[in-house]
Amino acid sequence: MVVNPLADASTWERVVILAPALVLGGGLVLGVMILLGRAFVATVRESGHPRVLWGCFAVIVGLVLLLTYLGVELPRE
Repeated sequence: MVVNPLADASTWERVVILAPALVLGGGLVLGVMILLGRAFVATVRESGHPRVLWGCFAVIVGLVLLLTYLGVELPRE
């Protein structure tokens, strides 16, 4: 009978089993964020009005933080 290793493992064994997947997933997410961040910085440098783009970025981040703090949720279908 074949048993799923995650179903039969204790908590620390689950961590050991899932650690490579978590490290790989975290590395992929970090790599994509670095790539997108570098692309955004290059776009800002090449634009004619970098202060406008940084201002819009700051307003969007501030708005997201404010709405999150206020507890506003998106409507669900």
